[in-house]
Amino acid sequence: MIKILFICHGNICRSPMAEFFMKDLVEKRGLSRHFFIASAATSREEIGNPPHPGTRRILAAHGIPCAGKRAVQLRREDYAAYDLLIAMEEYNLSNMRRLLGGDPEHKCCLLLDFTDHPRAIADPWYTGNFEETFADVSCGCEALLTHLLATRPELAAQS
Repeated sequence: MIKILFICHGNICRSPMAEFFMKDLVEKRGLSRHFFIASAATSREEIGNPPHPGTRRILAAHGIPCAGKRAVQLRREDYAAYDLLIAMEEYNLSNMRRLLGGDPEHKCCLLLDFTDHPRAIADPWYTGNFEETFADVSCGCEALLTHLLATRPELAAQS
């Protein structure tokens, strides 16, 4: 099983968007049983809150439910529990490494590093542009799945 944790600042916009989009993506490919996917925050300010209304709206517009999600904070023990810890921007990555005590196994990366155009994913909390963020998140998740299918033969045989 491949365990993926998506991470952003508050765990109410980008990381839950990535979590639920990726869950939907692997489900549609018949690969759900091979994945455990979750999301977390580097900060504590939104802990316990549901996804931002803009995140809920954009996911619902694409037929992707996220009911029951509440923001949680990244914990040091998450490093051992997950195969990939995926940030949305460099600031998240820096905070992740601080909270995790480093990245000795090179499990931490940016979501758009899996695409042909690596860059940060803008935070819609500040931009208000949930559509642009969703486009980046979906592109990143699709590229991540393509990467995993290419590097994990057990997945490729299942898809």
